[in-house]
Amino acid sequence: MASSKNYTEVLIGGKVFTLSGFESEEYLQRVSTYLNHKLEECTSSEGYRKQSAETRSILLALNIADDYFKAKKQGGTLESDIEAKDKEMYDLKHELISVQIKLENADKALERLKEENKALQMKIVQLETEIKNNNK
Repeated sequence: MASSKNYTEVLIGGKVFTLSGFESEEYLQRVSTYLNHKLEECTSSEGYRKQSAETRSILLALNIADDYFKAKKQGGTLESDIEAKDKEMYDLKHELISVQIKLENADKALERLKEENKALQMKIVQLETEIKNNNK
């Protein structure tokens, strides 16, 4: 089911614009807030304010593109980190399973040795009883 198109009025650079899109009104407001922040950031520089309108537009676009590429790089880094952590987690789970199998095998061996020890203890008692009976 397709979302309905949203329309919202926003204030950008002191002018009212009507934005439309399938994103939420809240999202459209966040976009305009971001753009206002970038405009404010640029206009705080005297050098920027002295430029022609065309140059200011290009500088603003360059600043936004810079934010985009930095965010994209950070996203890629985070994605790589997640992949590395996923691999590490897989390796640790595999190691845990291996250690659990070894522990189960050691427990089984211990039980066998206990049974063997019990049988040998009984054999000792039996042999000692036979020796006592033969010495009488």
